[in-house]
Amino acid sequence: MSSTLTENVRKTVLENGLTVLTKEVHTAPVVTVQVWYQVGSRNEEPGVNGIAHQLEHMMFKGTLNRPIQFGRLFSALGSDSNAFTSYDQTAYYGTVERNKLKALLVLEADRMQNSQIEPEQLASEKRVVISELQGYENSPEYRLNRAVMQAVFPNHAYGLPVGGTKADVEKFKVEQVQKYYRNFYTPDNAVLVIVGDFQTANTLETIKEVFGKLPKRQEAGVISPSSPSSPSSPSSPSSPIVLREPGAGRLLQVVYPLPDANQPDVPALDVMDYIFTEGRNSRLHQALVESGLANEVTASVTSLRESGWYEVLVTAGSKQDLKKIDSVLSSAIANVAEKGVTSEEVERAKTQLTADVILSNRDITSQAMRLGNDQTTTGDYHYTDRYLAAVRLVKPTDIVAVINKYLTKEARTVGFFEPTQKQITEVGDKPDSAHTTENFSPVAPVLFSEVMKYLPPVDLATDALLAVVGKGSRREDIAQVLPQQFKFPNGLRILLLRDHSTPTVTLSGHIQAGTEFDPDNQAGLAAFVAENLLHGTNSKDVLTIAKVLAERGASLDFQSYREGVHIEGDSLAEDLPILLEILADVVKNCTFPIKELELHRQQTLTDLQHELDEPSEVARRIFVQSIYPKKHPLHTFPTEESLQQIQRQDVIDFKAKHYRPDTTVLALVGDFDLDKVRSLIKNEFGNWEVSGQAPTLKYPPVSMPEKIVSVNPVLPGKTQAVTYMGYTGINRYDPRFHAALVLNQILGGDTLSSRLGAEVRDRQGLSYGIYSYFQALKNAGTFVIEMQTSPEDSTKAIASTRQILQQIHQQGVTALEVETAKRTLISNYNVSLANPEELTDRILMNEVYELDKVELHSFTDKIQKVTLDQVNQAARELLHPDQIVVVTAGPSVSPEKSIR
Repeated sequence: MSSTLTENVRKTVLENGLTVLTKEVHTAPVVTVQVWYQVGSRNEEPGVNGIAHQLEHMMFKGTLNRPIQFGRLFSALGSDSNAFTSYDQTAYYGTVERNKLKALLVLEADRMQNSQIEPEQLASEKRVVISELQGYENSPEYRLNRAVMQAVFPNHAYGLPVGGTKADVEKFKVEQVQKYYRNFYTPDNAVLVIVGDFQTANTLETIKEVFGKLPKRQEAGVISPSSPSSPSSPSSPSSPIVLREPGAGRLLQVVYPLPDANQPDVPALDVMDYIFTEGRNSRLHQALVESGLANEVTASVTSLRESGWYEVLVTAGSKQDLKKIDSVLSSAIANVAEKGVTSEEVERAKTQLTADVILSNRDITSQAMRLGNDQTTTGDYHYTDRYLAAVRLVKPTDIVAVINKYLTKEARTVGFFEPTQKQITEVGDKPDSAHTTENFSPVAPVLFSEVMKYLPPVDLATDALLAVVGKGSRREDIAQVLPQQFKFPNGLRILLLRDHSTPTVTLSGHIQAGTEFDPDNQAGLAAFVAENLLHGTNSKDVLTIAKVLAERGASLDFQSYREGVHIEGDSLAEDLPILLEILADVVKNCTFPIKELELHRQQTLTDLQHELDEPSEVARRIFVQSIYPKKHPLHTFPTEESLQQIQRQDVIDFKAKHYRPDTTVLALVGDFDLDKVRSLIKNEFGNWEVSGQAPTLKYPPVSMPEKIVSVNPVLPGKTQAVTYMGYTGINRYDPRFHAALVLNQILGGDTLSSRLGAEVRDRQGLSYGIYSYFQALKNAGTFVIEMQTSPEDSTKAIASTRQILQQIHQQGVTALEVETAKRTLISNYNVSLANPEELTDRILMNEVYELDKVELHSFTDKIQKVTLDQVNQAARELLHPDQIVVVTAGPSVSPEKSIR
């Protein structure tokens, strides 16, 4: 199970100090380009907290050479691009088809040296950042974590929130941000990582050509934080930090300081974490969740450049006391310190940890992320290989040693979140007859000729060159081969596609047993069944099932949604027989033990409380129920009353009625022999019997709203508003489907480059995120626009959005927009097929929707054939700005400011 992460990695340092890591991976015709700057919130102090994050946003605003939103350039290239700020680094990444490698390099080099940071743009983007921070503030977990971390690291920037604070962001001056840019965005403070389908020698020459002329840092020295608090003498308040604020449930957080990533105890600490919290058999899950004290317990080891910490977060069970939970938690840890752990526990944790690393690095973007993070955090891109080697040597005595060394009572900082009374108010329809433009002037459509003017040229010679030099098992060749399809006598359909690029297998499945079949008075029943399948069978109890999977580092999960139950599984290739055996056992022989059902009911009720404290979930519920009438299969959502109505016999009956081989599809992609896997599946599922006809549903037609309907559910204590806008849309079989995808890409398919993104987010700075989509399901469809805004900006953002809908509905889009959107969709699709999970899901859903078997490859042809006339006809027929449901959840939108 050794990792091959750094195999074939080449490190090159240019004369100007730029560190370059290259790794050829010829499994798909794609490449990822990532630039990691060694600056993050660690390089801040109170008063300028969030400046690294603010600078990350500004890096998309254009350069001296390209005064244009870079998101539009990335979208035009078809690049799956984004960025993030962390404690130790800020990273920018894009994954594209291989012939666009040089274009990405040119863009990254340009903004490394020439980014424009202007007053007007900074003012706009500060509003966007504050919107983002307010979104975080909606979460009690975020607020509790912020208070605890400030107490753990009072004299180090690790105690500051990575994204910053509203008070500091509001005060940023252009000169401050420019100084940070000059100080940190230089080649000698950066790591360039390239992984994918390229030739190293040629690419290094291109890198030297593009990046080699950039100068080193001019100023001597850099801004650095004060020395970190020593893990051996942490700041730790004797009594818990208590937050009493609006919220849904009680939370307990405990944080222990740990050493930095390069210290030798880190591998044992990670193994310890898996023993404590990974899976049903873990120590803290047994002590807290199985007992009913807690709804959930999660933990993580954070290992950074200058320090680290172990963080445990417990979501309390309904009406459970946090002090009691804290006492049980402390006793469980003390018990392990005193009595030790078994060799079996240690070996299982090591296997899980190692398998997780391998399974999480199957796609090239993730592999590059690992290399970039290792190099910038530890100074060594070999770190993960060394780390995994050390993990294999961890012994039971090492676990006890690190617990006694770091998880002491004196070292820990404890936080309690005690919710005050929460109540949703002001839920009601507010019909609107007109609208205000609120300073929004509809400008001419984005000039895509400007985008093309600033886009670097694409290397058309790359494909021909790599066709000759590429070696190894290429997923591009694999993807041109259609998956093999089999149907067993009992109706079970399977699709198999071999991929030998990694020693793993990805499984995706679908059973037609979704929430659309929930009875009105028992909403949540379908989810009850799906989420309890792994809780026991005729031959294995819940802990045995969890143990069998954990011992191999394999995963299996069932999630219900409207039109089905989605099965997700993955494992190392050699463990596929075990994965299939467990899957077959639970779908055929699950027993739904009453104890597990009742524990699950309590957990689901607590989860529901937390969901109804999230503006996004409240907005989504009310939005869907405002569009689809009662008795419609999409209208029902679980409530406390409906969950209490569900009895064990209801669960058994639903399972017997809806879990059938003739409504089940399985897709597998991975390193296997086709005949052997087919035989395995036949042995495991061949005796799964079916009787009668599969249940069916009739979806009644739903009319459009006659006018604009506005609803503002108010959740106390929230700082960020979440808005859902839309109405019924097309299903997957609508002849306008592909034209609608192109239309949506132009309208709101990308939060930086679309019409909505360019105006509402980028120009006006009203929203951190805004995007649209046609949710085209098998039996129904919904058109949705989502955005998050500051409450004072909600009205303006909604008015601007409706005006853009009106503009496109009446005037249409341009030919150049259509061509750019088509290129983006095709490139994104091709990039997605390089990810084994996305490839497997695509194969599965094509079969579920009973599409032509060549759809895997013909999808791009269908997008390419979409015409300007078809897109504009779709805009006239599918965009209805005056017949729209608008739900804004979170803070109050005052009546005088409500949408008109």
